[in-house]
Amino acid sequence: MENFFNVLLSMSESMMLVPKSIIEPIGFLPEFAKEATIESLSLVPFLFVLFIFIEVIERFFAKKKHLLVFFIKKIGPLFGSLFASIPQCGFSVIATTLYTRRILSRGTLLSVYFATSDEAIPVLISEPSMAVYILPVVIFKIILAVIVGYLVDVVVSYKACEPVIEEQVSDQCRLGKSLRLRDAVRTKSFWLHPIRHTVNIFLFILLVSLVLSFALSKVGSEDVLAKYCLMNSPLQPIIASIIGLVPNCAISVMLTLLFMKNTLSFGSLIAGLSSAGGLGMLVLFRRNGDKKDTAIILSIMVVVSSVVGLVLQYNLFNIVKIFEVFGVSII
Repeated sequence: MENFFNVLLSMSESMMLVPKSIIEPIGFLPEFAKEATIESLSLVPFLFVLFIFIEVIERFFAKKKHLLVFFIKKIGPLFGSLFASIPQCGFSVIATTLYTRRILSRGTLLSVYFATSDEAIPVLISEPSMAVYILPVVIFKIILAVIVGYLVDVVVSYKACEPVIEEQVSDQCRLGKSLRLRDAVRTKSFWLHPIRHTVNIFLFILLVSLVLSFALSKVGSEDVLAKYCLMNSPLQPIIASIIGLVPNCAISVMLTLLFMKNTLSFGSLIAGLSSAGGLGMLVLFRRNGDKKDTAIILSIMVVVSSVVGLVLQYNLFNIVKIFEVFGVSII
């Protein structure tokens, strides 16, 4: 495993040579902007390859949409958390749409939200030195999602109001006509979606990196910046869990970059990613007619995410031993 990450690290360093040779000679750019731009450009190849892989997965399941809906109704939180762990905003949108039709249980929806990592995994993959955190983050969030999902379905007794169905779920959640993979790769849509997604994430990473680099250039060091971000404060996981509610996939990118810059604790990262429902939150706000039900869902997400973040940050119940199995120290 160590050799694998060493190979990734060397690949990452090689990828930085090209953008470095292009950006470094630009005289009018300040040093912090050069550094942020070089780091962001070096991520593009990793992001593009990963989004091509995700495109293949999405097209595979598009052909089996009826099986997807059937099993998710039967297996619930377990099924939802496993699929939501794939880094893609679309699953939370689909799950929320199905929930607003009361096809899914509240616990299943929450399991999808808690397991969703959106763009955090691609960002961690693109930085090989941080890749050791990927497996612990994914597994921990899946376990948390399954536990919370089943507990909510058993314990939370409030029955949400049945919605007025305006159109069939199959029309709302259709993923599009599927083609054989060898035919799909010849279409423009197969390549345009990964390119568009890569560009969007790159631009946001660049923006956040520029802001962070500028902040570092002003405060002097990452340690000083960490103090401004309430590093090691019990408030940080709580604030991160509230920020995670912002209905935008880019929030997970920001939280991950802050963690990579040592200005966000691992506990706060998990807290923020656990409450980050991505674009699915927009669908919930807009299409869930039961506002009390929406408030219950948001409250559960913030409370659970904050508690989990604090447990991780202060190593309560000696939870650090769980992550030592993966060779990761979270303190």
